[in-house]
Amino acid sequence: TNLLIIFRIFAFYILKVMAQTLQEAEQQIIEEFEIFDDWLDKYNYIIELGKELPLIEEQYKTEQYLISGCQSQVWLHADYRDGLIYFTADSDAIITKGIINLLIRVLSGRTPQEILDCNLDYIDRIGLKEHLSPTRSNGLVSMIKQIKIYALAFSQKS
Repeated sequence: TNLLIIFRIFAFYILKVMAQTLQEAEQQIIEEFEIFDDWLDKYNYIIELGKELPLIEEQYKTEQYLISGCQSQVWLHADYRDGLIYFTADSDAIITKGIINLLIRVLSGRTPQEILDCNLDYIDRIGLKEHLSPTRSNGLVSMIKQIKIYALAFSQKS
C-alpha cells in the first residue's frame, strides 16, 4: 500500500540521516540552502526547520538551561548516552528555533570529541552569519559556545 511505501522511504531517510558523518550532515545543509536564490526564502526555510526542532522537555525549561547572550530565550539540554551527546532545545522565537535546529542536526548524536573538533564551516558557507542581525549573530555564537561547553564537560566523563 501507499502508506507502507511512505513508511519505508521515511525509515530509509531516518537511517541515512542517523548514519551521516558530521561532514555529510554539514554538506546536506549546504545543499538544502543552495536550492534557494534569495534570503527571504532561506529565512522561511529556517522558520520551517524551527518547527522540526527536537523540543526540550518542560522540566528543562529553567534558568539553568537558558543560554545567556541570546536576544531570545533559548533553552538547551544535553543528554549523554553510550558515549554520544543528544541535544534538545526550545526558544520563544521561531527563527531562533530554526537556528538552533541547524546546529542540533549536525551535532546531536556525536561524541564529545567530534563536537569539540568541529569548526562548523557550513554556517559560513550557507551565509547565515552575514544575514543575521548583530544580536542574533551573538546568539548563534552563544549557542555554539554552550554546545561546546557540554561537549567539554562530557569529554571529562569519557
